Amino acid sequence: MRYAALACAVLLLGTAQPAHARTRPDVQTVMERLADTPGVLGAIAEMYADGKRIGRGSAGSRLLDGRGGKIPAGARYRIGSQTKGMTATVALQLVKEGRLGLDDKLSAVLPVVAEEDLVERADEITVRQLIRHTSGVPEWFRGGLVDVFDTTTYYRPADLMKVSRSQPRAQEPGEKFSYSSANYTLLTMIIERVTGRSLAAEFDRRLFRPLGMTKTYLPVRPPEGIKGPHGHGYTPGPDGELHDMDRLNASWGHGAGGVISTARDMAAYRAAFIQGRLLPADLQKVITAPPEGAPAPPPLPCGGKLVQTNGGAAGFTSATISTLDGRRHFAVSTTLDAAQDLTVIKAITQAGADLLCAQSG
Repeated sequence: MRYAALACAVLLLGTAQPAHARTRPDVQTVMERLADTPGVLGAIAEMYADGKRIGRGSAGSRLLDGRGGKIPAGARYRIGSQTKGMTATVALQLVKEGRLGLDDKLSAVLPVVAEEDLVERADEITVRQLIRHTSGVPEWFRGGLVDVFDTTTYYRPADLMKVSRSQPRAQEPGEKFSYSSANYTLLTMIIERVTGRSLAAEFDRRLFRPLGMTKTYLPVRPPEGIKGPHGHGYTPGPDGELHDMDRLNASWGHGAGGVISTARDMAAYRAAFIQGRLLPADLQKVITAPPEGAPAPPPLPCGGKLVQTNGGAAGFTSATISTLDGRRHFAVSTTLDAAQDLTVIKAITQAGADLLCAQSG
C-alpha cells in the first residue's frame, strides 16, 4: 500500500545529488519549486541555524483549486513516522534509567501480548528488536487491514496488534530489518505500562516541555484535527474522487506516527537529539546505526553530510533535514492532491540539499 511503502523511507536518506556550493537559493524560492512537484498541493518550510530562524517559505495553496490562500509557514503539520524517533528516544531514556532493558523480552515487559496471543513468539522478541525493526512483527498499517478513510473508529493499541497478529510473520526475531509500525505500537504499550502514564504525557514531560516545543502535541482520540490554520491534504478514494484527509484517525497514529508539530519545534527536537542532549552516545546508536539487513541507502546529499528523517501518510509528506553537527535544520511539510509516492520525498531531499549543502562544512 502506498502509505505503508512511504513509511519505510523514514530510515533512508534521500536520493538527491550534492548541490553546487555556489547555489544558494532562499527558502521561499525552494518552496515554490517544491510546490510545482506533481502531487504537491501546498508546501511550507523553515530553516534554522543554532536555534534561530534564518529562512521560511510557503507556496501552493491551503485547500484544493487554489482556495484558502497559502499555508502559514509556521503552521502545525503532521510529522508522521518522524514520531517513531521520539517514541524510541523515550524508550531508551527508560533504559538509561534502569527501568527497561534492551534485551528484555516482549512477553516479560508486556505480558498482555502473550496472555491474549497478540504477538507470535513474544518470548523471543526484544526491546532492541522493536526499536530497530528487526522483530519480524507483521505490519498492520496496510490497505485492507485498516481503513485510512475511517476517521471515527477508536482503535486501542491492542486492537491494532490483533490486526497485526492476523498476518504472517515476515522473518525470525532479530534476523533482519523489516519495517513495521507494529513495533512502535508495542513500544507505546511498553512505555505506558512502565511509566504508568500515557505516551502523550511522557512526550510532554520528557521532550516537548524541556525543549520548548510549545506547539507540539500527540492526539490519540479520533477525529481530532490539527489546531490552528494549516494545510489540508487529499488522496483518491476507492471511488477515484479526492478525499480531504484533514482528520486522519489519531488512534492508529499514536507512537508510530501521530505527533503534530511545527518546523520550529522539529528543528529544536532534532538539534537536541543529534547533539546528544536526549540520550548518551551508546543508546543513541540504537536508533541511528543501520539496522541489520536494511537496504543500502542511495547516494547521500553533500557527500553524506546531511541526515534526513521522513514521515507521511495519505494526504501529506513531511521531513526534517539536518547537518551532522545538529546546528542547521530544514523542516518541511507538504500537503498532497494525489496518491502518495516517493517522488515528493525525492523533491524534498533535493530542496534540503540545495539549502544546506553549501553550509554543511
